[in-house]
Amino acid sequence: MSESTSVKVPGLAESTEAGSVASFMLERLHGWGCNRIYGYPGDGINGFIGAFREVGDRVQFTQTRHEEIAAFCASAHAKFGGGFGVCMATSGPGAIHLLNGLYDAKLDHVPVVAIVGQQKRMSLGGHFQQEVDLPVLFSDVAGEYVHYCMAPTQAAHLVDRAVRIALSYRTVTAIIIPEDVQESEHQDPPRAHGAVFSSGDITKPRVIPQQHDLQRAAEILNSGEKVAMMVGQGARAAAEEVKQVAEVLGCGVAKALNGIDVLPDDLPYVTGSCGLLGTKPTDEMMENCDTFLMVGSSFPYSEWLPKPGQARGVEINIDPKMIGIRYPMEVNLVGDSAETLRALIPMLQRKPDRSWRERLEGEVTRWWEILADRAQESANPINPQLIYHELSPRLPDRVITTADSGSSTNWWARQLKLREGMRAGLSGTLATMAPALPYALGAKFAHPDRPVIACIGDGAMQMLGINTLIDIAQYYEQWENRQLVVIVLNNGDLNQVTWEQRVLAGDPKTPATQDLPDFPYARYAELLGLKGIRVDQPEQVAPGLDEALAADRPVVYEAITDPEVPPLPPHIRMEQVKHMTSALAHGDEHAGRIVKEAVKGKVQEFVNR
Repeated sequence: MSESTSVKVPGLAESTEAGSVASFMLERLHGWGCNRIYGYPGDGINGFIGAFREVGDRVQFTQTRHEEIAAFCASAHAKFGGGFGVCMATSGPGAIHLLNGLYDAKLDHVPVVAIVGQQKRMSLGGHFQQEVDLPVLFSDVAGEYVHYCMAPTQAAHLVDRAVRIALSYRTVTAIIIPEDVQESEHQDPPRAHGAVFSSGDITKPRVIPQQHDLQRAAEILNSGEKVAMMVGQGARAAAEEVKQVAEVLGCGVAKALNGIDVLPDDLPYVTGSCGLLGTKPTDEMMENCDTFLMVGSSFPYSEWLPKPGQARGVEINIDPKMIGIRYPMEVNLVGDSAETLRALIPMLQRKPDRSWRERLEGEVTRWWEILADRAQESANPINPQLIYHELSPRLPDRVITTADSGSSTNWWARQLKLREGMRAGLSGTLATMAPALPYALGAKFAHPDRPVIACIGDGAMQMLGINTLIDIAQYYEQWENRQLVVIVLNNGDLNQVTWEQRVLAGDPKTPATQDLPDFPYARYAELLGLKGIRVDQPEQVAPGLDEALAADRPVVYEAITDPEVPPLPPHIRMEQVKHMTSALAHGDEHAGRIVKEAVKGKVQEFVNR
């Protein structure tokens, strides 16, 4: 948005016809652009349940199988749809169930408003059934704004402030409404001392650094010979500016996982993701750069960034609370990414020596060859990398792909080659299990015309995914495009934790904590009226994906994969070698297979030199 851009909210400053507080709040939310609320019913929100009939199709209630799913859906609605997401729950246990999904939204800086019921006002403080101290419960996750609606005359300014703060601070807010207030007749605030009035029109400010700070940043970037750039989700609206800077400076561009869709992967200078799940080209760039530019990211793992003192640093971030905390930067530019880069570009000098860029592009080309070869390595029964390697060229145009947290995320982050116009998302900062399918559901409601592919492991599938499939089966006929493919890697193991035990702690796998019960994911999908495809041999992988993507309904594609294919980091540190050696020496049940698969994976790096 430009400096003069405003968000118009029709009718918010006007009086509203008499009706319940609940129906007034729904209409008010609709005025802000909300047309869908995800939630689960309960007597603590009976006033709202009745009010949904009054507002009709203007605000639809989307029932999910669990309040946590509702909160994840609201988070995804904001992540993929823009604007803000809304979720709703009853008092006590319903409110508690929202928390994990709300923390996902808070930590990934997306705006979500939670509407939560409470016992009648006269019951409060009486240790009544399901009475929980909700302001205290939500004080952290919705710390920027969480308030009770204790009188009908509060309704307008509470909704307006909750939405405005959620949008402005990219965070979670919450409104708590006792049952009797929901059902009371709405009243406009009187023209009296103590009354609070509200209106809805807001403008987005133009946030740009001072000229002399931009000049300082340009001097650093111009003096560098080997510039590295990292972008996060805060650079998503600045993609064209990022490309221009990369061209002028002759640098490579790495992507934090939350910004994995900022630039397409078919640009030759895009080095891919960073960190433990990152790529070799990104690691090479970070290890050898002399100048570091971070844009719209708060990537937390400093050990994967340049060594302190190795590179001169410049950072751009709109949030002054989050800037300058990941690397010792010389210049911290607080500002909107697109606006700041546009102001910075005229000050930058094109680097005539392109040897650094050519070196990075060569590393990128070689890396894609390594990944292709790794995917073809034999495994027992299917190499999980093969699934994503075959999926990558088959990704439909404009696809939205979601990932979970687990070893499947490694292959999703590395093997998929995103093209222009595609979106991708995961729980980047909270890194919680089980959002992939709720994200897919929220993405489908935000963009019913776009294909969606959710990538998940069997642990997260058992935790929440199989319940979300019930919701997908219930709603998919409403979508213009019914293409939704759920790819489940079934390896019978909580695989990410297993590898963390081995590599980080030096312990062998503990079957009692890591083994999962067998579950027929594809057959379960068929029971729900969806399509199920199960593959357990490498030659079935590609035909199965073709069948899944051609289906006329959502599909669960269940792949039986080898848990002993290691998610190799970009480079292996001596400490990790020691821990893995300790794990194998202490009787890991698959020690031989682990060594074999690890050796095969690293050999490809040398073969492709």
